[in-house]
Parts: sequence; C-alpha cells; structure tokens
Amino acid sequence: MEKNIDILQSWLKEQQAEVAFITDPENIAYFTGYHSDPHERVLGLAVFAEAEPFLFTPGLEVEDVKNSDWAHPAYGYSDIENPWEIIVTEITKRVPTVKKFAIEKSHMSVDRFEVLSKYLTDATFISIEQKIQMIRLIKTPEELAILKEAALLADYAVQVGVDEIAEGKTEAEIVAKIEYEMKKKGVSDMSFSTMVLTGTNGALPHGTPGDTKIKKGDLVLFDLGVVHKGYCSDITRTVAYGEINAEQEKIYNTVLKAQLAAIEQVKAGVPAKDVDLTARNIIKDAGYGDYFPHRLGHGLGASVHEFPSITETNDMPLQENMVFTIEPGIYVPGVAGVRIEDDIVVTKDGYEILTEYPKELVHVK
Repeated sequence: MEKNIDILQSWLKEQQAEVAFITDPENIAYFTGYHSDPHERVLGLAVFAEAEPFLFTPGLEVEDVKNSDWAHPAYGYSDIENPWEIIVTEITKRVPTVKKFAIEKSHMSVDRFEVLSKYLTDATFISIEQKIQMIRLIKTPEELAILKEAALLADYAVQVGVDEIAEGKTEAEIVAKIEYEMKKKGVSDMSFSTMVLTGTNGALPHGTPGDTKIKKGDLVLFDLGVVHKGYCSDITRTVAYGEINAEQEKIYNTVLKAQLAAIEQVKAGVPAKDVDLTARNIIKDAGYGDYFPHRLGHGLGASVHEFPSITETNDMPLQENMVFTIEPGIYVPGVAGVRIEDDIVVTKDGYEILTEYPKELVHVK
C-alpha cells in the first residue's frame, strides 16, 4: 500500500499538483487497505506531494480505521458537522495555498465538487483517474495469489448451483442456496448480484433471477463471483438440464469455440482488440453476430469491473500480469442465451486461466 501511495506522490510532483483527494471507496481500499461503504456520508483519502497522507471518514468509523493497517492520521466528522470544512482545514494546514488539486472527476458528484471549489478558489482541478487505473492495471504476485483463491471460490459456487438444479426449482431458490453456502465458506460479499437464469431468461445478458421454474430442456446460466481478501472473481457457466435441442447446442458450441480461440490469442504485446475480434468473428461467421451485443471482457481486481475494456476498438497492448475476463455470449430472444466466462492472467509467453470449472457442456440429468 505504501509503495502505491509513493507512486501517487511522485505523480503529483510531476503534475506540479499539491494534493489529491480520492473519494471512490474501492480506490480508497486499494491504497489504504481500509474497506468502507460510507453511504451518503463523506469518505476520502488525501495524498500530498510533500506531506503525510490522511484518511477522512464518517466519525463512527474512526476507531475502525485506527484498528486497521492504516498507519497515518485519520479524521472524522459527526452528522451535524460540515465535513468539507474539516477536510479543507486539514489540507490547508499542510498546503496553505492549493494551486492544483487532483480529484476523481468521474466519481465526485457535481454537488460535492461545487462545495469543494468554493473553499479552494485559487485551485485548478485535474483528473487522477487515469493514473489510478494504470497503477491498478498490473497485479503483484500477492494480488495474483488472492485472485486465484477468489476464482476457486467462484468455481465452488457454480458447482453448488449446478448441484441444486431440479425440476420446478426457481432461479431465486438456487441463488439463495449459492449465497448461503458461500457464507458458510467465509465469503462475506459476492462481487455482484448472483445471476441464475433459466430457459429464455438466459437471453437477457443482465437478467434478474426470479420465480421462473427450471424445466427439462432448459439451458441454465450462472454468472457470479466473490470478494475475497479485497479482490474479486467473476465466472459464467451455462449448463443443460436434460436434453436440449439442436439450436441450443449450436449456440453453446459456437460460444465455446469463440471463447477458447480468444483465450489462445492472449499474450503480452497482443492488442486487446485482437482478442475481442477473434471471438466476435467466430460468432459472426456462425450467423449470430447480432446476438453478441457486449464487449468481450473487462479488467478484474479490487473491483469486479475495472480498466481496461477488452473491445474490438481497444488498441492497448496486453501486458504481463494484467487480469481480465473473457466472456463471449450469444443471446437469441425466445430461444436461449449462453455465456462462458473465465478470469485470465497475461503471462510473458501466454496466459493462465484462474477459473477452473469445466467448459465442455455439462448435462444435468
């Protein structure tokens, strides 16, 4: 954590900026090790080019910060205090006149920005998002080890769901079983709302599980992940309940072929777009191009969706120890939906797949 803050401090000096105020809770957790959901209250990390950083939290969390691994000052506020007065006071104690101030422009609300800018009338505000993205892009060996553990937990969660498939059981019932069993494994949070979609519901890429009952002849789609030691996993598998028809099987085999081919493209130096286009062209050539409406994948780490996007227009060369998903899908309304997703690490000579649940079509009897 301290090394990463040092990188921010060096960047501030390069930009001739005195201070950065980071407000995204996921980025704050990344740099400090302190995880918090402040809800409507103010949470922030102040980093200075030439002074010690501080963490600002709701007052009821100050003791939690002191008991965490954060080794620098922490300040709080009560619900009847103005947090920005305290924040600006602490900043100007360290930098009496702020000329250049870095913020996360895509995260800070307009309302909060207007308040802050009224206090710092001489400051020019610059964006720090791109620098944070690049710091988080390349994973350390320690981060990769945790991501592998998170991926194996996701594998287990899929197996729990597959084992629950039965005639008449609802999507929501299977979600409940998965999350219950993960709690028993010590997982406090899922990476996102667990998806279990059966039959034609699978053709909704971001569908919501409900009271639809599973029946023989359905494809059942699982999309889930866990948060483990502050890092996320993300896996999708689609399985068959009983015998499926020829169209469903063709869709599945096309997605699998596309996913395997895309993974084989992964290597340091390869443009991200080449990976996407490999899968996209296979799906297009099979006649399903209009039914693959999303990017091939996204970065993965302390957030479940982070930089970069693996798209057909992204020229960015892949770099060793980047981690991202590869998740092609075909969604034909009224017919079926199939998505297959793995978590991938770029290695010097190729790739490592973190998620291990089988991808050959599983038939549940």
